[in-house]
Amino acid sequence: MKTNKSYTKRIRVTKTGKLVARKSGQDHFNAKESGRTKNVKKHPVDLTVPKRIRRQYLSKVSK
Repeated sequence: MKTNKSYTKRIRVTKTGKLVARKSGQDHFNAKESGRTKNVKKHPVDLTVPKRIRRQYLSKVSK
């Protein structure tokens, strides 16, 4: 199956093979948020993707 290129551009693979990406929906309506909250929203989170799905959709990323 083809790799979803638009999604792979948002994913980074760490040295140990973990997938890391930013949480979705964190760029909008931040005017009233505190500075600490805005800073927390910038940081990436680990993606927990089953191996079957990773192989199927993200074949080029997981290698």
